Amino acid sequence: HVQLVESGGGSVEAGGSLRLTCALSGRTVKCMGWFRQAPGKEREGIASMRIEGDSTNYDYADSVKGRFTIPRDIASKRLYLQMNRLNSDDTAMYYCAADLGSWCFDLQERDFNYWGQGTQVTVS
Repeated sequence: HVQLVESGGGSVEAGGSLRLTCALSGRTVKCMGWFRQAPGKEREGIASMRIEGDSTNYDYADSVKGRFTIPRDIASKRLYLQMNRLNSDDTAMYYCAADLGSWCFDLQERDFNYWGQGTQVTVS
């Protein structure tokens, strides 16, 4: 069993930064990622990491590449979403996701079986 709890959402001015936290409990996972859903839009994958042997591989959506990163704290089992240079297009509900396997490619929802409840980010 895997549980994910997001925190850190809120309101921020355009151009500012915000860091979201995803706390993982339960079984060890090999894929973790962040998705977001804006009002009236489909949920989109924005960043993910997958552990393959001794290496960790990262994927970022073009919309956030160069602005967002996903550092992690292995000891505390936390994955962060560091968001810089935020703009109004980043306003959305943000979700943390995870899976036991390491087959998460191309930021697809279908590759993640565990989801958090979401945290709202509003950029004005």
